[in-house]
Parts: sequence; structure tokens; C-alpha cells
Amino acid sequence: MRLDPYVIDTLMRDLVAHSRSSAAFLVYLQLYRHTHGAGRESVAMSHAVLAGLAGISKRSVQTALAHLASRRLIRRRKPRPTAVPFYTVLTPWIR
Repeated sequence: MRLDPYVIDTLMRDLVAHSRSSAAFLVYLQLYRHTHGAGRESVAMSHAVLAGLAGISKRSVQTALAHLASRRLIRRRKPRPTAVPFYTVLTPWIR
């Protein structure tokens, strides 16, 4: 998997230092790995699975996802209210 330098050089500092949300950065990396890193546009993943992959609590994942969505770094889509969400990682620095 190739990681864009922007993710480490800018986004990490912004999410971890400025926003004080290291969990958001960990969740973003996991989603990035399972979408861009796997050659997919989006991925369906539960909070429990994301929590296990990132090594954080489900509540931290929920907070991180809300933060990432508000910053327009991810897009969430649920086909049904009780379905596992699909996540698309947005890359605003790539035009």
C-alpha cells in the first residue's frame, strides 16, 4: 500500500495535535488501508471491527467517525438503518 505523504506530513499533525483526536487518525488509517490500499472505493465495516483493527474502544471509533465525517475526510452510507455502514475515504488533497 502506498500512502500519500499528505496523510503523514499534514493530516496526522492536524488530527492528533490540533484536533486532539489521535483515534480519528487511527480510524482514518484503517479505512484508508481497506479502501485505497486495497484498490476499493468503499468498505463496509462495523464499529466493533474498526475498534479491533485500530486497538481502541467502540465509543472512540464512533467519536472518531463523527469527527472525520464533519471534517469531510470520510463519507458514511447505510443502505438500511440497521445495516453495517459503508465508508468512503475522501482525499481532498488529490484533485
